[in-house]
Amino acid sequence: MAVLPFQPTPFFQDKNRAFWRLQLLGWGGALILRAATSLANERGLDFLVVVLIAAITGFSISTVLSVIYHNLINRSPLVTWGSTAVVLAVAVGISAFVNAWTIDVYQGGSEAGFAQLMLGVFYIDLALLGAWSALYYAINFFLQVEEQTDRLERLEAQATSAQLAMLRYQLNPHFLFNTLNSISTLVLLKQTAPANAMLTKLSSFLRHTLITQPSGKVTVAQEVETLQLYLEIERMRFEERLRTEFRVDNDAAKGLIPSFLLQPLVENAIKYGVSAQEEGARISLSAKVIGSRLRLTVNDTGPGLQGNQNAAEAVARGHSSTGVGLANIVERLKQAYSEDHRFEIQTPPDGGFTVIIEIPYETAEKEEPAAATQKLPRPSPVEGEEEAVFRTPQTGAPA
Repeated sequence: MAVLPFQPTPFFQDKNRAFWRLQLLGWGGALILRAATSLANERGLDFLVVVLIAAITGFSISTVLSVIYHNLINRSPLVTWGSTAVVLAVAVGISAFVNAWTIDVYQGGSEAGFAQLMLGVFYIDLALLGAWSALYYAINFFLQVEEQTDRLERLEAQATSAQLAMLRYQLNPHFLFNTLNSISTLVLLKQTAPANAMLTKLSSFLRHTLITQPSGKVTVAQEVETLQLYLEIERMRFEERLRTEFRVDNDAAKGLIPSFLLQPLVENAIKYGVSAQEEGARISLSAKVIGSRLRLTVNDTGPGLQGNQNAAEAVARGHSSTGVGLANIVERLKQAYSEDHRFEIQTPPDGGFTVIIEIPYETAEKEEPAAATQKLPRPSPVEGEEEAVFRTPQTGAPA
């Protein structure tokens, strides 16, 4: 199907042009209507001159009124409406005088007095100019409300984008400091090969961080690849103590989520699961589509919450040494999905820590820019890590 090479322009995008179009349309319509009425009442064709003068008079006076109203519309209500009433009365009086004089000349001197003729025309002109004035204020107030609404929406979007960026940028420092400390330790021990390998992996991870928009979304598959880059760096610190497992359904892999949504969950699992136990822990990530929802589950086999701490306290305290872990994710979900999301923490009595996130399932309708969706090389499986398996939702068999 052929596509039009242009998009329709909003009528009021150019206010000046819209005004003159409405002026010509309105008074042109009034001219045609009064001319048709005159002919229907068997007036002579020469009476059309009187109708034309009346239309020109109305057009001219309303143009002057538009300039006056433009200066009054943003004043206080008392000044605006009081001045409008006075100006409208004067304008109607001038219009009635011109139209009455024209009719009087056309008739060669009316049998009725000029004042009576002017009074008869006054009501018609009052209706026309009164309706014109009401329409002028209605349109301009509507446009002002629309402009304010658009401005508020832009400000809200900018504020949301800035807040998302701030929340996203809070995720990296803790991980970066730990990695740099590990590299520094390797350098002091003169283990140059592991230090160089860790620097290489860190540069790949940071490069991906820079090319991903803070307020953008990525697919679950891309998020998993990013997590594998992150885990490769952490595995150089914890070695066999860090064990991972990924179970992602094929349709879930195409779902869109906020970028770096899962990293703080895995970071928490490493800090409170792997670091807290000499034998380490296993971190599992699963993603599946349930109806119109995307469910993401991250759990670890660590000790879980200690003492009497409950899930709400864990979120309030962040459950992270940076103080922004889980609370950060909750805030990002609110920014991205408002109340249309689920964030749940489960802590089995025998240990472990599970976070469940449910959000609306959505996929990319069109291909994203190359810079935002650059395909990362999938890291090769390392000892202690299970390669991410993408499963078909029907059978559960590896695809």
